[in-house]
Order: sequence, then C-alpha cells, then structure tokens
Amino acid sequence: MAEKKPYLQPELSLTQLAKLTDIPPRHLSQIINEHMRQNFYDFINQYRIEQSKQMMRDRTKEKWTILEILYESGFNSKTTFNTTFKKKTGMTPTAYRQRILTTPQ
Repeated sequence: MAEKKPYLQPELSLTQLAKLTDIPPRHLSQIINEHMRQNFYDFINQYRIEQSKQMMRDRTKEKWTILEILYESGFNSKTTFNTTFKKKTGMTPTAYRQRILTTPQ
C-alpha cells in the first residue's frame, strides 16, 4: 500500500487490490476484516485520509483547494471525503487545514 499507493485510484476495488497483491479476493477481505478490524472501503479510505492530511501539511500545496486535494488523494466524492475525514480526525477538512496553516512550523 505504501510503496505502490493503489488507494490513489478512485475506482479501486477489492478485486483489483487482490490482483495487485496476488491474494485471492475472499482471503484479502478476510485479512482486512479480521486483522484490521474494518471493511475494505474503510481500510482504503484510511490511506486516502492520511494522504490528504499530508497534502494539507505540504506548504507547496497550500493554494490547492480541498476539492483538488480530495481528488488527488483518491476520493471521487466530496461527501464521502468530508464524512470520512471528520470520522477519522474529529474535524472537517477545512478546519483541519486552517489549524495546520495557522500553526507555525
């Protein structure tokens, strides 16, 4: 996941990830469910949220809109991004970004 970053593909499916990892889809799903204690989409979105947070911390991208960041992070829905981001961080993407940009480095 960290090396090839398949989560950046907005249409990534369990089947596609299974092919990339050479693990049968059913087995991969079981691994994610039992060992990560989450479903496939929560697992993938966790990586996407971390990617978006990293991009928001990147001062060279401070002119990027939240919409640009969500698409570059692999999301294809603003609603899903906002909901998932708030669930994982406890704040909206805009609030998170404002906090980051106003914190001295």
